[in-house]
Amino acid sequence: MGVQIYLNFEGRTEEALAFYKKAVGAEVLFLMRCKEAPPPPQGLKPGTQDKILHCTFRIGGTTLNATDGYNSGHSEFKGISLSLHANDAAEAQRLFAGLAGGGKVIMPLGETFFSPSFGMVADPFGVQWMVVVPRPDPQ
Repeated sequence: MGVQIYLNFEGRTEEALAFYKKAVGAEVLFLMRCKEAPPPPQGLKPGTQDKILHCTFRIGGTTLNATDGYNSGHSEFKGISLSLHANDAAEAQRLFAGLAGGGKVIMPLGETFFSPSFGMVADPFGVQWMVVVPRPDPQ
């Protein structure tokens, strides 16, 4: 059994993929447009044939999925956060700045009791991210 992340960008998936490529080095593994589905999905809105029905992309070692869904133009990501682990404070700063571009800083990067560098940001699509450098294991 496994759990996979599936994000619905409601018509902005192409834009989100370009953003994540630049911000955190995402790599698109698979992409299918609505017009490529056999047969085209029921209820397809006119003008959405080039929208993304399904895609798979990777950030670091994590595979995520995304869709344009019903192409409403308004997606909501509430009650979830994606946690992005960085190797050090410099990498955390780079990733945090990339995700914050056009988004909203919720908690600036800083030292906490559990991390030498931790911060929270909502990207331009409303996805909330926690960027964290894990504290070294005291062995």
